[in-house]
Amino acid sequence: MAETNPVETTPAVVPPLPEISSSSDPRPHLPADIIWPPTQDELPYDDGVPMETYRHHLQMTLLIESLNLHWGVPRQHFAGGNMFVYFSLAQVKNQDFRGPDFFAVLDVIPHRERKSWVVWEEGKGPDVVIELLSDSTAEFDKDEKKLIYQDKLRVPEYYWYDPSSGEWAGFVLRDRVYHPLTPDAQGRFISPALGLALVQREGEYQMYGGSWLRWATLDGHLLLSGEELAAQAQAEAAQSRERAERLAAKLRELGIDPDNLAG
Repeated sequence: MAETNPVETTPAVVPPLPEISSSSDPRPHLPADIIWPPTQDELPYDDGVPMETYRHHLQMTLLIESLNLHWGVPRQHFAGGNMFVYFSLAQVKNQDFRGPDFFAVLDVIPHRERKSWVVWEEGKGPDVVIELLSDSTAEFDKDEKKLIYQDKLRVPEYYWYDPSSGEWAGFVLRDRVYHPLTPDAQGRFISPALGLALVQREGEYQMYGGSWLRWATLDGHLLLSGEELAAQAQAEAAQSRERAERLAAKLRELGIDPDNLAG
């Protein structure tokens, strides 16, 4: 019998800090024994460690860029990567600041620049996380980090992908435990939270060719990068010029000067 348990679509939620107006700070009016958790401006946000390879960096950028362009502006969602995600003050004490290579958070207001993702400020954690595997991180991403996302952050969807080998896997959270996703008949992972598909496609990005992890609509259209959208616009403009030139040539064959048709 097919499983009937629904996918848990709500990540760990922590009440956000009260909004502080620019004219006054409410904290001095609270009892003196209240210890306020640190803000993103007070927390470390850069460990100085670059991503494993330049292809890892490009893969992360492609996932973020194409998703943001798909959402458009204004948007109430956030896509980021290679930045710290703080969900516990124990992280601050233990200096455990590692964050996901890619994550997306839905229904976040307002969209603003962030140094890191601080759950107790934002009120919620990521809805989707993707880790990009490498020889040095694969074991950790598949085991310990997966348990962190499952047990502590309760991320509804977790995926990993190896840019070198194409190995990938997907998991959804049901009854507080990750269950493996099975690719559909087209070989895609379907993201319930985003309503999009994850696919592997050959192509070129930033002049680097090969196979890339891409977002796609459920009807099969890839979410395009900025350079792909620019190339598409250029191609459409060139086609429009060609059609106009063919029409002008046909009019001349009929003895009609197209320059005299204006107005």
